[in-house]
Amino acid sequence: MKTLENIRFVLVGTTHPGNIGAAARAMKTMGLSNLHLVTPKIYPSAEATARASGADDVLAKAVVHDSLDAALEGCQQVYGMSARLRHLPVPVVNPREVVEQIQQTQDDAQIAIIFGREHSGLTNEELDRCQHLVNIPANPDYSSLNLAAAVQVLAYELKMSFDPTIEVGRIGEEREAINAEDLEHLYGHFEQSLTAIGFLDPGQPKNLMRRLRRLFNRADLDRNELQIMHGILRAAEKGKGESNDG
Repeated sequence: MKTLENIRFVLVGTTHPGNIGAAARAMKTMGLSNLHLVTPKIYPSAEATARASGADDVLAKAVVHDSLDAALEGCQQVYGMSARLRHLPVPVVNPREVVEQIQQTQDDAQIAIIFGREHSGLTNEELDRCQHLVNIPANPDYSSLNLAAAVQVLAYELKMSFDPTIEVGRIGEEREAINAEDLEHLYGHFEQSLTAIGFLDPGQPKNLMRRLRRLFNRADLDRNELQIMHGILRAAEKGKGESNDG
């Protein structure tokens, strides 16, 4: 089975250690952890750990290499990130196309995505090691992304391809569904209450009631919300009665 562990993110010649930490954080948020570093200027670093902001485990298992060749050992597919479209005989793809190609490789294939230096990117010699050049479509007048931002874009596309599931957190009680009879009871209560407080003309109720039906059909009420609406209507009727008594 193809997994994200088979995809390594390779950062080459990173100048600022904080960018390594930020890249690790970007990877972990999308479920990636296979980080390789080629001749980083400063590493290990407290700044990298601080910027990782909880992705310390990704930094802890990061592999540091003294050459790009070593970082790419065993890889069947190599992609090079670049903000500049160069006149090189290398196919250019966007991040989404990269993911589509990765999904078509063998399940045990090792994939490398290389990110270059913050100010100068990858050299032509380093790009010669890549089967594809990856370019993130961006504002043509300002197309250079921060290193961690570029890592985040690729990591997001991979996450969406491998596992787009959204884990929805719930606060408080679980939602209890209601049925058509519950809604009909609510509409009847609305008609009764709005008539009692003088808001609805009982001789011409259809347009108002039809709009209320459309409103609450869109609302997807649950049991608690239904009870709240009944409570509001009872309170409105009671308030009207007290006013008349006064």
